[in-house]
Amino acid sequence: MSHPLPILLSPASKDYLWGGTRLNDDFAKHIASDVVAETWECSTHPDGVSIAASGEWTGTPLTEILRAHQEYLGKHGNGGTDLPVLVKLIDARRDLSVQVHPSDEFAREHEAGQNGKTEMWYVMDAEPDSRIAYGLHHTVSRDAFLKGIEDGTVEKYLQMMPVRKNDLFFIPPGTVHAIGAGCLIAEIQQSSNLTYRLYDYNRTDRNGNRRLLHLEKGLAVANLEAMPEPRQPMRLLRYSGGTASELLCRCRYFRVERVLVNTEQRRDMASFQVSASSFEIFLFLNGCGTLFCRDSMQQFFKGDCVFIPAGTAEIRLHARTEFLRITC
Repeated sequence: MSHPLPILLSPASKDYLWGGTRLNDDFAKHIASDVVAETWECSTHPDGVSIAASGEWTGTPLTEILRAHQEYLGKHGNGGTDLPVLVKLIDARRDLSVQVHPSDEFAREHEAGQNGKTEMWYVMDAEPDSRIAYGLHHTVSRDAFLKGIEDGTVEKYLQMMPVRKNDLFFIPPGTVHAIGAGCLIAEIQQSSNLTYRLYDYNRTDRNGNRRLLHLEKGLAVANLEAMPEPRQPMRLLRYSGGTASELLCRCRYFRVERVLVNTEQRRDMASFQVSASSFEIFLFLNGCGTLFCRDSMQQFFKGDCVFIPAGTAEIRLHARTEFLRITC
């Protein structure tokens, strides 16, 4: 059996009211919308499926490709064709709602067997005064927190953190959180679209309606205990022949590395081996270059996302680029 080839993807997009224009302006997404809040770069979730944009599969939804070739998932196939992860780019021109995500156990009991949502944020860029909400700075009763939602004072309980480029945050289920205005974020998460909105600053949508809150379920899963202030972990770049890499996150659902490649002044290329046991996803954050696999080549630019099937032959890059290397 011949080795499969990497697949450049075209994302699904979301025009939520808090979004901006950077995903079109900075990454040339060419999405026909004045506001682009999120692009779902690599997704088989039914709320937004990515489409192949290269090779023989051009124009084919990723779900159909995996249905035809379950082996592309490696050990994650298990009779299904869904990716266990979802990769997004997020442009927060305005504050996102205060929200929380359920665990697998709660979701499977209360949401018709869906996945819960564990996620990781990598901050690609942030304005000088950007902040995120991460948990509560002191323990609060359910009644007090609910009263704060009702009278518009709930923000006083939130632990607000300054955000800088290259920061990373791990968001386990139950963590009350919100991305603040001015953040440009790459999000790696379980394949799930379960978000319980707790507070939305009494904003209205384009039709003048306030967005729905999910207080019963949200408060059932929210951790209202004081949380330690999230600190940036010690990070170590490892260098090898034109590349440098660092481990950003490893949990039961995904593993994420940041990789820097500079082979512009070299005749050789950066080489990456892809295991037969799992697919990989390359999300290019900066730069550009050429990806080689067997006798094929694919140019890429910042913002591009490439799905690499399990069992793909050696991947080689001739580039000056920075990317997230995601696997499970």
